[in-house]
Order: sequence, then C-alpha cells, then structure tokens
Amino acid sequence: MGDRTLEATLDYVKSRMDILDCVNRYTRGMDRLDRESALSAFHEDAQLEYGVFVGSPSEFFDYFSDLHRHHHKSTNHMICNHVCELDGDTAHAETYFAVANNNVGDPPFSLAGGRYVDRFERRDGRWAIATRVCVGEWDATPGNDLAETLIAKFREVIHISRDREDVSYQRPLQVAPERLGTNVAV
Repeated sequence: MGDRTLEATLDYVKSRMDILDCVNRYTRGMDRLDRESALSAFHEDAQLEYGVFVGSPSEFFDYFSDLHRHHHKSTNHMICNHVCELDGDTAHAETYFAVANNNVGDPPFSLAGGRYVDRFERRDGRWAIATRVCVGEWDATPGNDLAETLIAKFREVIHISRDREDVSYQRPLQVAPERLGTNVAV
C-alpha cells in the first residue's frame, strides 16, 4: 500500500469515527441535559429541522431541554444503524435512533424512534453537523399525545418515503428556507 493510499484510508477511518463520536456526544448530551456536550456535535451556524422546531443549535437545546424537563424524568437515546457518505470535507449521514422516556405523567413510559439525517462539514480539522433534519417515524406508546403531536408535525413538513424522494437522499441536505423561524409550542 502506497503512502497516499494509506493516508487516504486513515483519513477515511478517522473521519467516520469522528462523525459517529459526534452523533454519540449529541445523544448523551440530550440524555444528560448537558448543553456543552449536545452543542459540541454542531457547528455554531448549523440549521436544524425537528418538525416543531427550526433554528440554531443553541435555540434547539433550549427548546428541547425545556420540553424534556417538563415531560420526562429521564430519556435514553439509542443509536442504531448509521451510514455515512464522505466527499472531501463534507459528509452525509443517516442515523436511526430509538428513544425511551421515563415520563412525568401518563403513560409512565414511552418508546419512539426515527432518523437523524445530517450534513457534516469538516472545518479546521473538526467534523460537526452543519445541517440536521430529524425524521420522527414511529411511536410505540398508545395514548402518547405528545409523541403523536410531534410525529404528525414531522410528517407534515418533512418528505418521508421509501424511495429516493425521501429527505435522506437530498444533496446537499438543507432546511427549507420557508421553514426558518417556524417553531410550534408543544
């Protein structure tokens, strides 16, 4: 193996690990309500689309940490399938997740899941999310009004399909400009 091939292979492996570490820091940060950890996954100017929320990483953390504090005693985000396409200093990733919640009210527990569709950028040697579209796809908890509201909003504003029209195929991934500043109270 030549030096260039070895260097390219090492960069690929390191980039993939850095990107997956970034996704894991985000989920840990949200479960611990650790602002620094959660925000370390994003570039400061990133744009996030979460159905009921569109905005910056810091606005996102404030919005969802308040929601989690109000509705959940604890949360447990689990990362599942993760695919990543690297192209120089840009990467597109799709990461499946499940989240188990220990709720404040009824139902006492809930389980839901979906996908994080991310565009990563490497800036000054640091991989972080530049754009995220969160796709809430399912909730396994009968009578979970909060989850039903969130998933209905995802389906209303994000194109979800089982073909190449799905948001996960959008290149480059971006938040629809008309969605910016359209947060909905839950």
